[in-house]
Amino acid sequence: MSKSELTVIDRAHADQNADACCSPMVREPLEETAAVDLAKMFKALGDPVRLRLLSLIASFEGGEACVCDLTGPFDVSQPTISHHLKVLREAGLVDSERRGTWVYYWVLPPALARLSSLLQAPADAQLPLGEGR
Repeated sequence: MSKSELTVIDRAHADQNADACCSPMVREPLEETAAVDLAKMFKALGDPVRLRLLSLIASFEGGEACVCDLTGPFDVSQPTISHHLKVLREAGLVDSERRGTWVYYWVLPPALARLSSLLQAPADAQLPLGEGR
């Protein structure tokens, strides 16, 4: 496994970083390549176990979790957890590193920022009558 650097995102400038990442769908249509990449991420999150795994990893103190800590909360086998972690990694949502006999996982903040910025609605957006009112 390779080591990678994580970019620290200043929360005060998160909106600026998100805008640099990709524009919300309500501002401009997605390019084909961006849609393919983002669809992989959303597809990976479309499974309840993977969504819970991502949440669990993100909630660990220090922002990373040992694979040994990820099997207990789920009613699936260890190989199934490994498969789900592989899908999250291939989608670019998490990264990992082997340390001795264990593998540690962490969430990639730029990937979450990209997904988040894509779905942002403008502050002045009006819902059509009958929807959400």
